[in-house]
Amino acid sequence: MRALLQRVSEASVTVDGSVAASIGPGLLVLLGVGRDDSADDAVSLAGKTASLRIFSNAAGKFDLSVLDAGGEALVVSQFTLYADSSRGRRPDFAAAAGPDKAEALYLDFADALRARGVTVKTGVFGADMEVRLVNDGPVTIWLDTEQP
Repeated sequence: MRALLQRVSEASVTVDGSVAASIGPGLLVLLGVGRDDSADDAVSLAGKTASLRIFSNAAGKFDLSVLDAGGEALVVSQFTLYADSSRGRRPDFAAAAGPDKAEALYLDFADALRARGVTVKTGVFGADMEVRLVNDGPVTIWLDTEQP
C-alpha cells in the first residue's frame, strides 16, 4: 500500500461538476492499493499517517501530527501510484489491486484513520475526479508499507 501525503491548507474533490468532499487544513492522502496488500497494511499505514509529525509547532519545527494540529484528511484512491514505467512509454498497472479489493482496502484505510481520531472525508472510488489543493509548505511525504 502506498500513500502520498500532502500537507494542505485546503483540498477538495469534484465529480461531474459537483464538489464531492472538501477539507480545510490537514492532509490530502492519495492512496494506492497493491495486489498483495491486506487489511493489516491498511491499519498500519493509517496509524503511520495519523501519527506522522509533519505539522509545525510554535517554533516552526515539524513536531505535530494531523491529530495534534486538529487537521482533517481527504483520502483519494489513486491506483496510478502503482504505475511501472520501466519498459516502454505506457505505464503498466499490474501491481495495483483489482477494483473490488482496492475499494475494500481503501475503505479499511479510511476507517482505520477515523478510528485514530482523524476527521476523514473521501473521494468517490473509481470516478474521474478533479482534485484541488493548496499545498502548505509545500510538504509532500511518500509512505509505503514495503519501507523498512
